[in-house]
Amino acid sequence: MKGNYTYVWVSLVILVFGIIFIPKIIDRVKDGKVVDGDRHKIGEQHKDIGKEELVAIGEVPQFSFTDQNNQKISNKDYKGKVYLVEFFFTTCPTICPVMNQNMVKIQEAFKDNSDFGIASISINPENDTPEVLKAYAEKHGATHPNWHFLTGDQDAIYRLANNGFNMYAGVNPEVKGGFEHSGMFALVDQDGNIRSRLDTFGNPLVYYDGLEQQGIDMLKEDIAILLGI
Repeated sequence: MKGNYTYVWVSLVILVFGIIFIPKIIDRVKDGKVVDGDRHKIGEQHKDIGKEELVAIGEVPQFSFTDQNNQKISNKDYKGKVYLVEFFFTTCPTICPVMNQNMVKIQEAFKDNSDFGIASISINPENDTPEVLKAYAEKHGATHPNWHFLTGDQDAIYRLANNGFNMYAGVNPEVKGGFEHSGMFALVDQDGNIRSRLDTFGNPLVYYDGLEQQGIDMLKEDIAILLGI
């Protein structure tokens, strides 16, 4: 009789667990949080990794926009350079200031290297004209000659972000600033391939966390590896 009570109790616990937790797990799988967010949490810094361990994720889509100096800049202008790609906007009140503070840290690590570059692409081009971007770049300490703040057709920018890089960007009047976007940085090699280190399970991180120091440290290491320094 006692064994029956134990069986009933265990069954009840399993049932409650399923009711409470399984829907949450399913939701996280659907919205990509298990695949993306958890992968970045479990990714650890790997010391002394080699270039061959920075796997190619795919080729950077073609793009062509106008920078803060009113110059046309395309992916071809980055050919032969190791560079980072981010999506941001100048009036962002939340994550953009942190992202670009961290980007400046990376810039400083490679400030004398002409084979390094950055592409900061605005998701609010209506406001972010070349003049606005130039003032923003100066205010935030962007001094590297290969750091281009880019603006252009909004539809083309959103296609590049959402379909080309799969780094979400969109209009959302419900959030502060009116726009949503990823806080991740993409690392691109000299041949125009998106590159990434692997996590502890052998899966590519794909993109690097632009908000946390661990992601910035990883990027500094991996940029140096690609540059061969």
